[in-house]
Amino acid sequence: MPTAQITALGTYTPPNLLTNADLERLVETSNEWILERTGIHTRHIAPPEMATSDMAVEAAKVLLARRGIEPTEIEAIIVCTVTPDMFFPSTACLVQHRIGAKGAWGFDLIAACSGFVYGLTTAANLVMAGTHRKVLVIGADTMSRIINYKDRTTCVLFGDGAGAMLVEAAPDGAPGFIGFHNEIDGSGGDHLKMPAGGSRLPSSHETIDKQLHYVHQEGAQVFKYAVRKMEESCRCVLKKHNLEGKDVVLIPHQANMRIISAAAEKLGVDRERVIINIDRYGNTTAATIPLATADAIAEGRLKPGDTVLFAAVGAGFTVGANLWRWTI
Repeated sequence: MPTAQITALGTYTPPNLLTNADLERLVETSNEWILERTGIHTRHIAPPEMATSDMAVEAAKVLLARRGIEPTEIEAIIVCTVTPDMFFPSTACLVQHRIGAKGAWGFDLIAACSGFVYGLTTAANLVMAGTHRKVLVIGADTMSRIINYKDRTTCVLFGDGAGAMLVEAAPDGAPGFIGFHNEIDGSGGDHLKMPAGGSRLPSSHETIDKQLHYVHQEGAQVFKYAVRKMEESCRCVLKKHNLEGKDVVLIPHQANMRIISAAAEKLGVDRERVIINIDRYGNTTAATIPLATADAIAEGRLKPGDTVLFAAVGAGFTVGANLWRWTI
């Protein structure tokens, strides 16, 4: 089978910042309260005229320029998001048209915070099956559009952003995708959700009045599950490939500083090999992993030859972990 490699990376964040001081003026909270519970200082927020596809397109353009290829070379586009521009057409269709990836096919992948990990898994397997040579994976979310800025338990957490990686067929025997462990657990679906807007509760005056089009979260339940399952999924994929925490650079989903720290400690990953940038971006859902990867490269903490472990837990519940040999 061909080997799958990540060959390029592009990111985008909107210029507007929402600080903890700003939130203190919006809701009953404080800088100290937010930092203690989340570790977040600032978040990027999209202006009203910007949608998820706009950020996704910008990230894709950066990637294409860095890789030096034409959009028509892209064979498939996977957009991982829970905040599409609209239910249909898919955000992938909008991105394909705007970047000029003529002839590509694609789809939106909904797995919340695990979306990008699932997208990488899917792209790697398309490449390794021998049916594709270049698959574009984009994680993009405009979470500010589905956040209630009167709910201090959720409005302090989320930001907007996008990131993209190109998964390509590699030369025979070249390092790249090592393996994955993904799972879902629908029994926890009620703990983190947007209740209305779908076929169960279509949009109506009642659903709007009840504020059911915002993220609803039972924080304690999500926290306990996330700590346990992030560790379990990582340990599972490491064991499959005879690796330990000390062998990898861990790039986790940026949901909460305490979740990341607890999981990393249990896995035995050295602090210097755990990439954390939640303080500057907040939780951008499907975009957190590519944004953190870009920062890891810029800081010299992720280099060619490193083994990188991407890990996430999200609404659903969804759980995912990917192992790659880094090559760029």
